[in-house]
Amino acid sequence: MAEQVVVVVGVGGMGELIAERQGAGKRVLLADFSEASLTRVAERLTGNGFDVLTHPVDVSDADSVAALAAAAAEAGEIVQFVHTAGLSPAQAPTEAVLRVDLAGVALALEEFGRVIAPGGAGVVIASMAGHFAAGRFPAELEQSLTTTPARELLSLPIAQPGALPDAGAAYSLAKRANQLRVAAASLAWGERGARVNSISPGVISTPMGQQELASESGAGMRAMIQASGTGRIGTPSDIAAAAAFLLGPESSFITGTDLLVDGGVVAAVRNGRLNLG
Repeated sequence: MAEQVVVVVGVGGMGELIAERQGAGKRVLLADFSEASLTRVAERLTGNGFDVLTHPVDVSDADSVAALAAAAAEAGEIVQFVHTAGLSPAQAPTEAVLRVDLAGVALALEEFGRVIAPGGAGVVIASMAGHFAAGRFPAELEQSLTTTPARELLSLPIAQPGALPDAGAAYSLAKRANQLRVAAASLAWGERGARVNSISPGVISTPMGQQELASESGAGMRAMIQASGTGRIGTPSDIAAAAAFLLGPESSFITGTDLLVDGGVVAAVRNGRLNLG
């Protein structure tokens, strides 16, 4: 019998915890741009009894993502796929955000949609920023973001230099596109008997989240937390729990949708408690 494989792309705070939660009794394939991060997480999980493989990947490079999918298929039966890799506006300029957050997710959805096992499930980490962006873009643009082949996404006019005002706008565009592309990808994944969904986190206490809180947008993010129904920052455990649900048998009738895990921030904005301006 082939090994059951859990693929986790991006081994930051969320990815590491998801790999640990999902990987017991399975082969875990960790992929990341940072080989140092791969080594650190793999050594920790291996020391805790997990069966771990690693594979460097540049999610913005189509050939690199295809090679990762091929390596994963060679490792066994891919029963779970999780894509957490991303860049925030505080970490990178517009071009890099589009390459990683927009094209990178689309490439992974296409490549792993070809190799996911029947009965398998996938999760893509999007963002509540995608919910705030919903309805702000013309329908024609959303259609292009949904249907343009992954390798051609960065050729769209909206992805050209100067088309977006800043990295924050690029992030919102990319995360809205993530939600749209997961919905569309669920049809192709469904033809293989597999499911795929996205999770849109709010403000999460990962290194990326802490960097955003320390940036110019930090005051606004703290206001979001204060206005939310839970009144607290999210944790990687909150996201890992949501991922476990979407990857597990309890969600067998859920595919092509987005699960908002934001502590109630979006609800606070939509109900007028917080004005984003």
